[in-house]
Amino acid sequence: MMEDVMENRKVFVNPHNNLLTLEEHMYELVDVVKPNVFRNLFPYEEIPKIAFNDRIVPHCFPEEIWITDTTFRDGQQSREPYTTEQIVKIYDYMHKLGGPNGIIRQSEFFVYSKKDRDALTKCMERGYDFPECTTWIRASKKDFELVRDIGIRETGILVSCSDYHIFYKMKMTRAQAMEHYLGIVKECLETGIAPRCHLEDITRSDIYGFVIPFCFELMKLGAEYGIPVKIRACDTMGYGVNFPGAVIPRSVPGIIYGIMTHAGVPSELLEWHGHNDFYKAVTNSTTAWLYGASAVNCSLFGIGERTGNTPLEAMVFEYAQLKGSLDGMDTTVITELADYYTNELGYKIPPRTPFVGKNFNVTRAGIHADGLLKNEEIYNIFDTEKFLNRPAVVSVSNTSGLAGIAHWINTYFRLKGDQQISKTHPMVVKIKEWVDEQYDGGRITVITDKEMSELIQKYQPEYGMDLPKIKE
Repeated sequence: MMEDVMENRKVFVNPHNNLLTLEEHMYELVDVVKPNVFRNLFPYEEIPKIAFNDRIVPHCFPEEIWITDTTFRDGQQSREPYTTEQIVKIYDYMHKLGGPNGIIRQSEFFVYSKKDRDALTKCMERGYDFPECTTWIRASKKDFELVRDIGIRETGILVSCSDYHIFYKMKMTRAQAMEHYLGIVKECLETGIAPRCHLEDITRSDIYGFVIPFCFELMKLGAEYGIPVKIRACDTMGYGVNFPGAVIPRSVPGIIYGIMTHAGVPSELLEWHGHNDFYKAVTNSTTAWLYGASAVNCSLFGIGERTGNTPLEAMVFEYAQLKGSLDGMDTTVITELADYYTNELGYKIPPRTPFVGKNFNVTRAGIHADGLLKNEEIYNIFDTEKFLNRPAVVSVSNTSGLAGIAHWINTYFRLKGDQQISKTHPMVVKIKEWVDEQYDGGRITVITDKEMSELIQKYQPEYGMDLPKIKE
């Protein structure tokens, strides 16, 4: 019997590698009586396990990759709601950040409150091609009615795919869940709205027993209606791993490969949505790109449910590293956004956060500071002043000298040209005397930014200086 199956499978040329390829087996729904919760991998009373079978799948980097945004959807689930005006302002920033090529391709919105619907309407009225405004609903007819008449082209639909959700939350069987989901998807298609199916909890799902058969049916519906159906693979609990040879459902390469190869989902219809519960959100998102997903879904500064989502600003720089170009993205907007969140929204960005934290490019170690003063490239990741409008800063210590103190003031206050003060400025000399007293008394730690700020506020009136107070 197996020989007959093998004999009848088609051989074709794979356009990605030009090798003859044997047609893959088609997987059908496995409608189990009892839920498969992979207790061997997810023993609740123990730390989850990462197992390996050493089955390696190939890279399949798409010709085009892009970013989608969930700041106003998942990002709002873990903080106080944005006002309509704040949403529009942030949306304007994202349009500028994504650049003329629209690398930030879409942004999704809630539609459950009047405030959210008003914000969506105002953002759509901006008339930007990118980010395209999309919505998010649960898989219910009542929710679908909310988006039917808004005028959006695409909506996300929550389609939970693990047995944890299907059996324990929805109280359904896999067959019932699939029938329910497909019914809502058909309603979207019949009204001309493109569905984006959010496969919640995919890293605890039966990939070959439910996910792939479901995705295959979605592709059939898309072909039948002539409207693309997108798949968003949601690592809801952050269990995904990028290690070669790891077993599914935790293997990100295995999930992406399976959905593309066995369900026939093309790269441009496949998206990854990750959470950071195990510190892997950025790595897993990059891995999804490398193995075939064109889109990764992010939120600004990683703000999202529990430990948060993949930070959008991180994937901007991952994109540039993989593609060798920013392709028109304006990365200085990242700093503008960070300042807006800090000063206008009162959001406290942890100071060591890459790219946006107050201290992300501040050198404190004395020997490092000495190197940075001699050549910035030694201890700065790239030209942060060019790409983020954030010059490298040196913290003051016993090795800083007059030049180091002057450098700190000039860079921290972003003084340019004639505004800059020299190392011979009287206030610099005065601060140097105070610093020397600290270390002569036995101090071994660097001078903090707060201490420097207080010194400057104290001494600057004597020397006719008027520098703004630093916000801690």
